[in-house]
Amino acid sequence: MSRLLGALVALVYAFLYGPILVLLLTSFNAARYATRWEGWTLDWYRSLLGNQLLVDAALRSLLVATVAASAATVLGTLGAVALYRFRFRGREGLQGLLFITMMMPDIVMAISLLVLFIVLAIPLGFWSLLPAHVTFCLPFVVVTVLARLSSFDRALLEAARDLGAGEWAVFRRVILPLSLPAVAAGWLLAFTLSLDDVIVSFFVTGPEYEILPLKIYSMVRLGVKPEVNALAALMFLVPLAAVSAAHILLREKER
Repeated sequence: MSRLLGALVALVYAFLYGPILVLLLTSFNAARYATRWEGWTLDWYRSLLGNQLLVDAALRSLLVATVAASAATVLGTLGAVALYRFRFRGREGLQGLLFITMMMPDIVMAISLLVLFIVLAIPLGFWSLLPAHVTFCLPFVVVTVLARLSSFDRALLEAARDLGAGEWAVFRRVILPLSLPAVAAGWLLAFTLSLDDVIVSFFVTGPEYEILPLKIYSMVRLGVKPEVNALAALMFLVPLAAVSAAHILLREKER
């Protein structure tokens, strides 16, 4: 039974990460097409770094993802604390709306935001793309942090209040330190969602502010070039390194 379970787990991991492994290998393939192997090379990475249009699109994506993830994390953390600490009219409805936003098809949110920006006469570009990314990242941060807060021992908060701590002191000295892993996880999740979004970004950005996912989409439509394989490999390895570093730091902190 244990061998069967192990084989099933291995099959699941192969199904999930097999294509990514193939992508990583082809990014080092000297052949221009992935149908044959001609040896190892770093030429496609050098070509990628020399492509100024791709570099500019990558920098724009990193800027939007960083700012959107940070804003969504701040607002989402405060929203999660409000839902956890206070009882107010419409609280259950607000939680339901958060889950609806998470499950809503991207195309619906994209068209809704596009109509909103047109009505408000907001030009499509960075200032339309940023609030759109904050909007669809925010519910994921709230749910992540709220799940962590729900596992708290409320006796800690009551003890802090008995010792004379106000709401701000309770938040700064008790709630925030205990929920910091969830806050970090929410930021990473929001950053990843913002970095790889295509549908919403396609509707709410303008042609003068092209981000990396849209640039890759336009390139892949004409065929998968080796530079795209190298770029996709970097997009996988960089977040993997960041998540691994965060996991190591959290383990060291627990020790």
